[in-house]
Amino acid sequence: MRPAPDSAGRPYTALVLAGGGARRLGGADKPAVTVGGRTLLDRVLAACGDATATVVVGPRRPTCRPVLWAREEPPGGGPLAALQAGLDALAAAPDARAGARTGSGAGRTGPGHGAAGGRPGDGMPGAEGPVLVVSADLPFLSPSAVRTLVSVPDGTEAAVGHDGRDQPLLAAYRVDPLRRELALLRTEYGSLTGLPLRMVLQGLMLHRVTAPSVTAAALDCDTWGDIATARARIREHESVLDEWISAVKTELGIELDVDTSALLALARDAAHGVARPAAPLTTFLVGYAAARAGGSPQDVARAAEAAARLARRWADESGGDTPGADGSGNTPGPPATDGPGSPSEQTDGR
Repeated sequence: MRPAPDSAGRPYTALVLAGGGARRLGGADKPAVTVGGRTLLDRVLAACGDATATVVVGPRRPTCRPVLWAREEPPGGGPLAALQAGLDALAAAPDARAGARTGSGAGRTGPGHGAAGGRPGDGMPGAEGPVLVVSADLPFLSPSAVRTLVSVPDGTEAAVGHDGRDQPLLAAYRVDPLRRELALLRTEYGSLTGLPLRMVLQGLMLHRVTAPSVTAAALDCDTWGDIATARARIREHESVLDEWISAVKTELGIELDVDTSALLALARDAAHGVARPAAPLTTFLVGYAAARAGGSPQDVARAAEAAARLARRWADESGGDTPGADGSGNTPGPPATDGPGSPSEQTDGR
């Protein structure tokens, strides 16, 4: 689902909570668990890749794109303390980015792997833009869900995912009201440590979001059973190609809108009209040609169409009804009758 016209390009910042002890996973490093070949954290970061600044609250680790890092005080102090730490890090984003440029970030290098720190050109979080707050264990968070959430309606202070209950870690908040509620809770209880996250919603004017993309994103991964369910869903027929292409693009560090139907049609024509191994080789060559031409979606489409025309011509010539189709100048005769030593007989008996 594409964002509504009035929400497309709306600026927002992102705050990802990636701490916690993962007790129901036996203490495993949950953000690093993979679903569909990508870590849970990287899947979330890819979904909010157009945020003007992104803070991850939790231990530093390799990520698919540059981020800022923060830790709650005290460590293990709970989600409200982590939320406060993330907001403070966003407010200090320019200083944090300067530190990252001098080498304080910790990331891996290579295709698709950004070092910790801000991206060049990241802007200071503006008062006009909401902050997206999500946990790092949402494998089905999508860009469309993000755009829906950050379109916080006028007259409300937060857009919260609602799948039968409010999801404060699948929500977008106006920054000033969120800070107000955290300050009130800190005043009332003396500290944010250990307080339930849902308490921050009590004083906010909420817009509950039930859009399908948002409710689908509400599936979090708290147990190994949840992980297994998510991995199985990734491989469902209607989603596996999109999931695979997204994973490959992330791994290779490329951003490209892929017309999967055109490439699949090309692969089918090459496989049927030439030979089965021609399908992957042809699509590889199309990608190479498109890259040399400039690498735009239009370059891919032109290269794919040229190869598809060739595959159709090849198929037309292989029907056996054109003189010289076998390359000898003679029209091929009918196939020999299968016998005990014929290729088809050998195949049938394997």
